[in-house]
Amino acid sequence: MAGQGVEGGLRFAVLGPVRAWRDGRELDLGTPLQRSILAMLLLREGRAVTPNEMIDGVWGEDAPPRALGALRTYVSRLRTVLEPDRPARSRPELLTSIGRGYALRLPDGALDLTRFQRDAQQAEASRRSGRLDAAAESLRGALGLFAGEPLAGAVGPYAEHQRDRLVERRISLVEALMDVDLELGRHAEVVSELIALTAEHPLRERLRAQLMLAYYRCGRQGDALAVFTETREALVDELGVEPGPELAGLHQRILSADPSLTPSGPAPAAAHGDEQEREEDTQPAPELPRPAQLPAAVTDFTGRRDVAARLRSMLAARSAGDGVPVAVICGIGGVGKTTLAVHAAHAAADLFPDGQLYADLRGHSDEPTAPESALGGFLRALGVPPDVIPDGLHERSALYRSILAERRILVLLDNARDAEQVGPLLPGSPGCAALVTSRAKLADLPSARLIDLDVMEPDEALSLFAAVAGPERVAAEHGAAMDAVAACGFLPLAVRILAARLAARPTWTVASLVPRLADERRRLDELRVGNLAVEATFALGYGQLDAGQARAFRLLSLPTGPDVSLGAAAAVLSMREFEAEDVLESLVDASLLEAPGPGRYRFHDLLKLFARRELDRSEPAEATATALRRLLGFYLASAQSAHRLAYEGSMIADNLAAVGEGRSFASADDAVAWLISEGDSLFAAVHQAAASARAADELLPAADLLLAMEPLLESGTHTREFDQSTRAVLAAATPLGDRAGELRARYVLGRVLFAGNRLTDAEEHFRTVYELSTARGEKIVTGEVMNALAVVVGRQRRHTEALAWFDEAMRYYRENGVPAGEALVLSYSARDHLGLGRAEDAVAAAEKGLALFTEIGSGAGTARARYHLGIVLSRVGRLAEAVHHHAECLAFFRASKQRVWEQRVCSRLAETLIAAGRHADAARHAEQALTVAREIAHPYGEALSLAVLGRALRGLGDEARSGDCLRQALDVFTRIGAPEAGDLKLLLDGSPAVGSPAGPAQKSGPVPVVES
Repeated sequence: MAGQGVEGGLRFAVLGPVRAWRDGRELDLGTPLQRSILAMLLLREGRAVTPNEMIDGVWGEDAPPRALGALRTYVSRLRTVLEPDRPARSRPELLTSIGRGYALRLPDGALDLTRFQRDAQQAEASRRSGRLDAAAESLRGALGLFAGEPLAGAVGPYAEHQRDRLVERRISLVEALMDVDLELGRHAEVVSELIALTAEHPLRERLRAQLMLAYYRCGRQGDALAVFTETREALVDELGVEPGPELAGLHQRILSADPSLTPSGPAPAAAHGDEQEREEDTQPAPELPRPAQLPAAVTDFTGRRDVAARLRSMLAARSAGDGVPVAVICGIGGVGKTTLAVHAAHAAADLFPDGQLYADLRGHSDEPTAPESALGGFLRALGVPPDVIPDGLHERSALYRSILAERRILVLLDNARDAEQVGPLLPGSPGCAALVTSRAKLADLPSARLIDLDVMEPDEALSLFAAVAGPERVAAEHGAAMDAVAACGFLPLAVRILAARLAARPTWTVASLVPRLADERRRLDELRVGNLAVEATFALGYGQLDAGQARAFRLLSLPTGPDVSLGAAAAVLSMREFEAEDVLESLVDASLLEAPGPGRYRFHDLLKLFARRELDRSEPAEATATALRRLLGFYLASAQSAHRLAYEGSMIADNLAAVGEGRSFASADDAVAWLISEGDSLFAAVHQAAASARAADELLPAADLLLAMEPLLESGTHTREFDQSTRAVLAAATPLGDRAGELRARYVLGRVLFAGNRLTDAEEHFRTVYELSTARGEKIVTGEVMNALAVVVGRQRRHTEALAWFDEAMRYYRENGVPAGEALVLSYSARDHLGLGRAEDAVAAAEKGLALFTEIGSGAGTARARYHLGIVLSRVGRLAEAVHHHAECLAFFRASKQRVWEQRVCSRLAETLIAAGRHADAARHAEQALTVAREIAHPYGEALSLAVLGRALRGLGDEARSGDCLRQALDVFTRIGAPEAGDLKLLLDGSPAVGSPAGPAQKSGPVPVVES
């Protein structure tokens, strides 16, 4: 093996994938960025590379802010990989620091590029001295060192530039080898190789000239002239230029049969071969066989009509200018790639009258089909005698493309591993087409058009289930059948397996399958029949992952939310985001993870169950618990930042026990938008922590997270989730004796109950929170709960008691230096001053609250203060000012997606407009309030909106609609036990016109409704 004499047995390769070995064992070089840094050091051949050069070369203009730190980490990891026993060794360092830069000191012969350059120089020296056989041998040795595309796996501007340079160097040596072979009289041997080379590099005139000369010396003058014609057309079409002097001159010399083109002496055995070839030229070409290798299509193929039609369109798109159509169907195991591909290939058979070729490339088996083996099968199917088939991959590929030229054949390549396996098997002529299936995306396959196949639509999955299990059985139990296919995640393989099990058991009912699938721990075990199993299919893809990918795949199954953000995934994996993104995107490319949007990732349901099972098998319990703590820590730190911005001046955010790093936000709007977008994942994390907590310190972060998520309550979109999550935390806190967690959960639950107008229940929870806070001396929500108690009793018309609680809250906020709390108390207490008939005190408190929030600079606080001031001003008859303040805060709440507040403001604005006699405008705002209340399922808000809409419609003279709205509002107020029911009943009882034919419009004052 090359490099065995190198110190430590180390050797490196860049003429293909960037790789390294020690004593014959390949080393794990890490991420693409780490490989790129190693490649740069290798190509500098011992010269120092500065950090800035590395950053520019590896990241280019996309360098992250902390690129230097990342670079040092990568270099340190490379040292560990390359010299794991360095402290115990006395030899010089391999990867050494020089000044601020780094250099890689390689022993002679350790790098394939060095050997390549040495062989190339030796070939040139041999050729100059006339030793052509030795030159050819050295050139073949140099070219044999290439193992694919140079620097494969390396990324960045430097790697791209060097890759182009090495590719150009390689093709230059290929041209030199062709020259030497032609000088040696090996024209018959090089024709097939030159056919492949010119197909791969159609604009290289030197290769075209060599092919023309080889054809001419083989007695195929017509083929030689045809090459010139094709080359000229390609150059004119692609570059707008004519052939150069060398090619044009050779063309003229062939036309004139220039004697100097004939080699000085025939190569051994070549003359007879040439005569035989010329003789064969006079014989009619034998008819080539028409292969028909497609597997049988399934008879119960279901659905996929749109994608099947799209595939046919792709395969039919052939013309001289379009190249070879290549369609790639990718997706997770069991999604039906092969079934669809075979179906589409049969459907498109009429487009390819010369036949269809098929190969199972076994891409996810332990021994994938080698391209040269598949080519051998294709060539035999195309009529090439086995003893004529060349041995090498490039030679076989060139012959294969030559045979397919001018023919119309469809090639189906099933279960491909990667683009490298597929490339040599693609036809080269536009009349042909290729259809490829793979779990990998094959994004690096040139000119390929990808179809990322998703699971079936529910109705398609149900049709497949019925086709296999029997339509009568499924029709009789339609609901159970839909539950069954939903439990399969609409994955075709799972649906087919389940249906086949049912078909084989006539006494089973569809309903009997549903409980079997309900237990997630056993669901995969139920999805197997005969030699088909969903778990086995997933295991094939999982088995192809490296250690880092496999660990990420397992750990990412921990979060129970519908998906996970990049930041949350990085926390679970204990990686920086850019490192995590590389791993996650590689799993997406392998179809083991989905990317529903930028920076978000999710599993298919069954694949997640598989990943969880592998997690239980491979990871210790403490490792999974630690990963979940990191996830909860990330969510809590992020929500803490969001709370701090959304509730400026609040003490809560400063008292949360967040650990670790989270997201930061540019504004309160960004913070609330993040809470809304992550809501489902945040609640899932709370439930997961509550279910798994074994001690109070494990539950407290979940309770803190609920508290930090409080601004999400204002959106009105997650009321049910808040209710369920707080009760889950309370249920877990009680047996653990976690009073701190109980305090937080009860406070949030009180907020939820208050929002639903369950005032008595809310008051009970708030009083318990106040008692716990006092007893424990814990200040995290002390001020907030006193303020909340004041608002709750105020809503129950106990205004004197409310003001007493507000006084308590005011003293607390002043003692603790919380001006935002003082402003909050002033704004909210104005409503109770009104309730006691103290209008001047109400206006003064509301105005002072607004001034204080404005001074603090709190956008959310200012908006709430304007809301309360608007109510007070409306009640004292300063209607224009009230409209102004409500319009200002309405714009804020809409921009920040605080829908509960949006509904409140629209209702209040409508009330003020009624008082001003602007009933049409009032009705418009009341309709908006009603729409929002119904969208967020807010019964109290709905009743308020209906009440004010009814009064606005009465002002417009629409007594029928007015009465209907008022009665609906009364029904809702009565059902939820709101005190406003009595006000509305008085209004209805004192209005005989309500519900009767329209009479004169009447003005009425606003219903005395007081809500937070």
